[in-house]
Amino acid sequence: MYSPEFAADPHRAYREMRRRYGAMAPVELAPGVPATLVIDYRSAVRILNDPEHFPADPRTWQQTVPADCPVLPILEWRPNALRSAGAEHARYRQVIGDSIGAVDLHTLHTTVEEIAVPLIDGFRASGAADLVRQYAFPLAFDAVNAMLGCPPEIGRQVATATAAVFEGSDAEEGNRLLSEALGELVALKRAEPGDDITTRLLAHPTRLDESELIHQLVILYGAGIEPQQNLIVNTLLLMLADARFAGNVLGGSLSTRDALDEVLFTDPPMANFCVTYPRQPILLDESWLPANEPVVISMAACNNDPAVSAGDLTGNRSHLAWSAGPHACPARSAAYLIAQDAIDQLLDVLPDVELAVPVEELVWRPGPFHRALTALPVVFPALPTA
Repeated sequence: MYSPEFAADPHRAYREMRRRYGAMAPVELAPGVPATLVIDYRSAVRILNDPEHFPADPRTWQQTVPADCPVLPILEWRPNALRSAGAEHARYRQVIGDSIGAVDLHTLHTTVEEIAVPLIDGFRASGAADLVRQYAFPLAFDAVNAMLGCPPEIGRQVATATAAVFEGSDAEEGNRLLSEALGELVALKRAEPGDDITTRLLAHPTRLDESELIHQLVILYGAGIEPQQNLIVNTLLLMLADARFAGNVLGGSLSTRDALDEVLFTDPPMANFCVTYPRQPILLDESWLPANEPVVISMAACNNDPAVSAGDLTGNRSHLAWSAGPHACPARSAAYLIAQDAIDQLLDVLPDVELAVPVEELVWRPGPFHRALTALPVVFPALPTA
């Protein structure tokens, strides 16, 4: 699952896994790191709704992998809702849910526009752009900074540290720098509270300690940048490359929301995630799942399971792209809004944008979890800066 070949055509791999193994397939997340990939929709829903038998706490597993394991920075235990189980999970989930739930979506709509317009102005006169590097990534990052009340100077430190952690260049140093930068953000919000998620985390009656506060922010950055960027880019690719969508969306009969929903079915931004670790061997769908070994839900494969998938996906939101059960994404409304507004802002200014290369020449970033392009080069009639 970490190979360029898998990244280039994961759906072919899922079909082959289903043919050979049925509901669940043995895979490697990295060399020598075994896991079970769930590719059956009903099995996935059962697992996601059974945290007692499928807890998300990886601490026993991570004792078995080397410190330089490339997926460890993403899967290692942190005191937050994503990597906890039981009462710990409930406590963190309450804090995160309350803090995200108070985000004003009307204000966020204005914020996305204020971020998008200068980004588009930065390349509209050139007639060409890479929509990953020049648009989707900086937009997603600035939107998260805005929701967290993070000023640009701390945000730049967070960006550098996050890249080191999640790209595996120097995870240990990246973790140190990330904790340092987020500690600065927490200190700033203690001194200057605002209408933002960080302030609400600090003020919550659960009273998280310093380490817990920082690790909630780590997961908010992790969940708010990579998946958001990929959702924007993958939806733009669909709208630009698929004649069915290109004609209808720009012509008005299908909405950007329809395109987003189709991508969340077919190429969700986190294709394989929602990782759990059974405490003991479990027999599920005629397969034994080993104790304390990752069980990974393939949202992409499950959404396209022939046993449940339908032909026309318009208006259908039964996909697992946001997960399900107690670990379902609490920020889906904000994520939808950011992605939809980002796409609409771009297409409003550049309605004649086209892919700069054939679809088959686009390169997908290797990695077991994401569905992400390395670049999305486009061309359009050059426009003078407004």
